[in-house]
Amino acid sequence: MNQASDGPLEREVLVDVEPVFRDDESSHEESRYVFSYTVTIHNHSARSVQLLARHWRITQGSGKVQEVRGKGVVGQQPMIGPGQTFRYTSRAILDGPVGVMEGSYTCVDTASQRPFEVTIAPFRLAGPNQIH
Repeated sequence: MNQASDGPLEREVLVDVEPVFRDDESSHEESRYVFSYTVTIHNHSARSVQLLARHWRITQGSGKVQEVRGKGVVGQQPMIGPGQTFRYTSRAILDGPVGVMEGSYTCVDTASQRPFEVTIAPFRLAGPNQIH
């Protein structure tokens, strides 16, 4: 494996997402489908990084697309040291039982102050009895 200074941090900071349908908070009658999702950010580099901002693209089953941008995640701009992970849980509310989320994080290499983008691969949000 290359040392972090030789390879792009974009490939050494990885994101895993685990979505969960929240039946107890959802209402079919109100077209309100609540999902929580737990994100784990893995820093496989030899450098410390800080997550500065987020960008989510939420595509609902109806085709409606919502863009969400903001500073940090869950009110934090976490520092993630070499070999460390950062985990948080957030939520999305859709108007139908299926959707797809994808996005990116804007991070910075704390040593060089070089910003970089970490891609969040698309993941499916699906309520009960939906085809996966």
